[in-house]
Amino acid sequence: KMSIATHLGPWLLGTVKDTTGTTAGTIRNTGATIVAQTNSASFGFAAINASLTGNAVVLPAGALITAMQFITTTAYVGGAVTVKLTIGATDIVAAATVTTAGVTTLSPVASAAVAALINNVGSTDAIVTYTATEAGTLSAGAGTLVIAYMVRNADGTSVPVSA
Repeated sequence: KMSIATHLGPWLLGTVKDTTGTTAGTIRNTGATIVAQTNSASFGFAAINASLTGNAVVLPAGALITAMQFITTTAYVGGAVTVKLTIGATDIVAAATVTTAGVTTLSPVASAAVAALINNVGSTDAIVTYTATEAGTLSAGAGTLVIAYMVRNADGTSVPVSA
């Protein structure tokens, strides 16, 4: 039987903690693990061009976002859904349109500000909010939002300053 556990700070894995030489097996190879959070939502819009908004996930301080996806588990009938993701006042995904069942990769906005935010969500926990807007008249559809990230220290580092 398995249970859920929580862990504070980066979880480093690898076989060599400290570099003691210049060849493989003597060079530090530990790295921080990548984890993910999910949020499942059903979209049964009652009005044309309706929108849903809310909190998607909360990422720990210092996190580095590695991937964002929307997995459509029930195909949308009668239209499409556009998904936007925001941290604070910054849109990190401006408009990803989901039209069919499957996996849609959510591409970040191409800007220096977004790159900096994805590289480090900040020194405090970051709430990722979503806006899902319907185009057409949807009568069915469901999906799961997935955000993968590397857990790091609040300052964005993943290793201790000293051993």
